[in-house]
Amino acid sequence: MKKSILVLFVLLLPFSNINAQQTTVKDAFLEKWENSKNYLIEIAEAMTEELYDFKPTERQMSFKEQLLHINGNLEWLSNSYFKEIKYEKGKPNLDMSKVETILELEKGFDNVIQIIEKTPDEDLIETVDFFAGPKSKLQILNLMQDHVTHHRGQLIVYLNLNEIDPPKYSGW
Repeated sequence: MKKSILVLFVLLLPFSNINAQQTTVKDAFLEKWENSKNYLIEIAEAMTEELYDFKPTERQMSFKEQLLHINGNLEWLSNSYFKEIKYEKGKPNLDMSKVETILELEKGFDNVIQIIEKTPDEDLIETVDFFAGPKSKLQILNLMQDHVTHHRGQLIVYLNLNEIDPPKYSGW
């Protein structure tokens, strides 16, 4: 009997209020997003400023361009699909310093946090027109995270190619 109660407790633990930070899909996204931001900033800080223009091949984006591309994607998806602000894609400012680039990236992540915090949970099931077909706003959140993860992986390779140890993963 005691064993059955313990098994039931362990199975129900993830659904209890003990894990209060992640009681909704939005809460789970926001916690993961903050961790993702912090990990990406650590990666951006690990690269030396003189290597911010490094790119492994001519056809690839530089380290700085990767960071600015991530930020542009955040601006596009969060503003277009959660605030209904028309996004005007422009050329990234490649003259920014390392510090300015990191500050811009932090600002982009924080903007997403502010937008999603104000988004009612029920709005996440709303379908929006997306260039790849209709998507729910929840899918847009997942796309944002997937895009960051994709490019963050490339940035880790850039660090390794320059014999810079990437920060230990901390995005849990």
